[in-house]
Amino acid sequence: MIADDDEKWLAAATAAVKQNAFYMQRAIDSNNLKDALKFSAQMLGELRTSKLSPHKYYELYIRASDELRSLEMFFRDETALGCSIAELYELVQHAGNILPRLYLLCTIGSVYIKSKDVTAKDILKDLVEMCRAVQHPLRGLFLRSYLAQVTRDKLPSIGSEVEGDTETHMDALEFVLQNFTEMNKLWVRMQHQGPTREKEKREKERNELRDLVMTVGKNLHILGQLEGVDLVVYRDTVLPRILEQVVNCKDELAQCYLMDCIIQVFPDDFHLQTLDVLLGACPQLQPSVDIKTVLSGLMERLSNYAASSVEALPNFLQVDAFSKLNHAIGKLLNSCRSTGGLASLSICNIVFVSSEIHSPCPFRSSRLCGPSFGIKPSEHGSCVSQLSATGKLCDDKASKQIVAFLSAPLEKFNDVVTILKLTNYPRVMEYLDNDTNKAMAIIIIQSILKNDTRIATADEVDAMFELIKGLIKDFDGLADNDEIDEEDFQEEQNSVARLVHFLYNDDPEEMSKIIFRIRKHILTGGPKRLPLTIPPLVFSALKLVRRMRGGDENPFGDDTSTPQKILQLLTETVEVLSDVSASELALRLYLQCAQAANDCELETVAYEFFTKAYLLYEEEISDSKAQVTALRLIIGTLQRMRVFNVENRDILTHKATGYSAKLLKKPDQCRAVYECAHLYWAEEGENLKDGERVVLCLKRAQKIADAVQKMANASRGASSTGSVSLYVELLNKYLYFLEKGNPQVTGETIQSLAELIRSETKKAESGAGTFITSTLRYMEFQRQQEDGGMSEKYQKIKMEWFE
Repeated sequence: MIADDDEKWLAAATAAVKQNAFYMQRAIDSNNLKDALKFSAQMLGELRTSKLSPHKYYELYIRASDELRSLEMFFRDETALGCSIAELYELVQHAGNILPRLYLLCTIGSVYIKSKDVTAKDILKDLVEMCRAVQHPLRGLFLRSYLAQVTRDKLPSIGSEVEGDTETHMDALEFVLQNFTEMNKLWVRMQHQGPTREKEKREKERNELRDLVMTVGKNLHILGQLEGVDLVVYRDTVLPRILEQVVNCKDELAQCYLMDCIIQVFPDDFHLQTLDVLLGACPQLQPSVDIKTVLSGLMERLSNYAASSVEALPNFLQVDAFSKLNHAIGKLLNSCRSTGGLASLSICNIVFVSSEIHSPCPFRSSRLCGPSFGIKPSEHGSCVSQLSATGKLCDDKASKQIVAFLSAPLEKFNDVVTILKLTNYPRVMEYLDNDTNKAMAIIIIQSILKNDTRIATADEVDAMFELIKGLIKDFDGLADNDEIDEEDFQEEQNSVARLVHFLYNDDPEEMSKIIFRIRKHILTGGPKRLPLTIPPLVFSALKLVRRMRGGDENPFGDDTSTPQKILQLLTETVEVLSDVSASELALRLYLQCAQAANDCELETVAYEFFTKAYLLYEEEISDSKAQVTALRLIIGTLQRMRVFNVENRDILTHKATGYSAKLLKKPDQCRAVYECAHLYWAEEGENLKDGERVVLCLKRAQKIADAVQKMANASRGASSTGSVSLYVELLNKYLYFLEKGNPQVTGETIQSLAELIRSETKKAESGAGTFITSTLRYMEFQRQQEDGGMSEKYQKIKMEWFE
């Protein structure tokens, strides 16, 4: 309801302003000074309202002040035509109401100053004093804002159009400071207007006024741009006058706002040279003032100043900026102030130090941090002790600041190895909350990946995992079953997995130590992390094993630096996965390890890996699809093994063939059995070629395909194509072994299978499928070759389809 009333009152006042502005403009056009003043006073009379909220009053003020621009131009034209500016200045003071009178007086006063018929000092003093007649906080604030606006470009400062003698810039300074003081008093007075129950409403209105562009801080902005305000004037006059007003107003909102205005408006070098004065005012502020925000803004401003130019750094050291800030913050920490977030303030102080000295020194131990870095060990210790006293950081801004602080040396050096030597770096990270700690760990890992940094010693690996331990294991008090975002968790662990491949040393002995250290840290990760972090460890170790291939002797005199020992370590490592319900992954890794053992000609070790893979298959993998996938991996890996003697190979091959015949679905059985044929035919050695067993596997597969076809025909009728695709796959296998020179694969066998396929295709009363058509086309192509060898093999296959 109040908002609706606000809109109605604003609409009525705006309509009146428009109407009177129209008549004022018509009077200006007809050169009627009397009517122009009459209607302008009536227009400005609408600003006397007390019904509007500050935001709505601002809208009305903007519309009225825009119309006054036409009146100001009219006054200027009148004086150019010979009208006395002094008479006009007197004439507007006959307006009936004080508020329209003062608006008109400010307007004609700006023209009066421009004319130079009288000194600017007299007019400015007259205007700023007469504006005291309006003591209503809202109306007085906007009136004085208008005064600051129309006189801004007419102040007698150095270099301006109305510049007088060398002391006139002090007149301008006095005018702005006086206007600032009066505006601040009006703004503070708003909290005491009206009943206590409306205090919250008044605070909201004051905040609205603070955020509008014409409030108290506008005067400070003007001061910051005055040419005559140099360091001496600022130090001796401006800053003391402003701080006097800030301290004496005893208003929390005003003090916090004005301190921020001082920091943001005036130049950085001014702040640096007057740091004592500015910091000295902080303890005098109200206890409820958020001093953290004030000093954080100051330190951030000075930090940016230090980072912007190397030439600025000596100035910081000259005034001992860090020591002064550190002392001020220490007093606040030891005081009884009730403000929260002093932890964030301490962190800002450390960030400021790192910017001032332009080095990562704050992380180093005291013995590494000396005067050459611009900071004494005792001062550094004070910063660390401030941070240590806060405990875990809960303030978001504080956490962001310390992340920026920790990231600074990463950006400077682009080398995490340098950071690993900073003994206090992990200590600082301990004070981050859990989520921020993990975010910082991700930043560290991303720096390694981006800059292609190599972590090359076991000690550096330990230091590295100490920094990212928030990603490696759960924090104290948290468990794996706590609710976490799965997508974020996967991304975090993928980063850790990528990191493992950057922990590398060309020296096999040192690399062995690195592998053992990585394993020690990764195994603390728990059941959710291990399936994501163990695989990169295994592949990094296997890469080392292949580099070390060559025998049982240990050239390093260390039992941990042999392929056998590393593979034994991997056996124990992968075994952990079977305990955390990751049996399929464990089987894959066992087979990868078996291949590495094969490359190193370690038959016993390779056989052990296959044994463990077979045990997992039998005991842990029960899903039919998972069994098919696992069996294909087993067959494919075993087919490439060359290290086994005849007995061991026969045992493993026999087991794989047995598993194939026990799969749940017949088509899967058929495919697995004919894949087993490859286990009896290897290209590399004659002792690995057994044509009879190859044919035996293919015939067993065909029997299974026959059974599938019979069941399909019985259940779906003669029109079903059943297992024709299985027959075609078998035909392709026969052709493969025919081309490889298996004497047991004859043309008659292939011809018989092809005829069977044709028969089943006719039963289906449909054309031949793409697969069989492509196969027959390939066979015909090979028959027509003239190279002799391959063509002769295919000539033995007699089929009517070729005729």
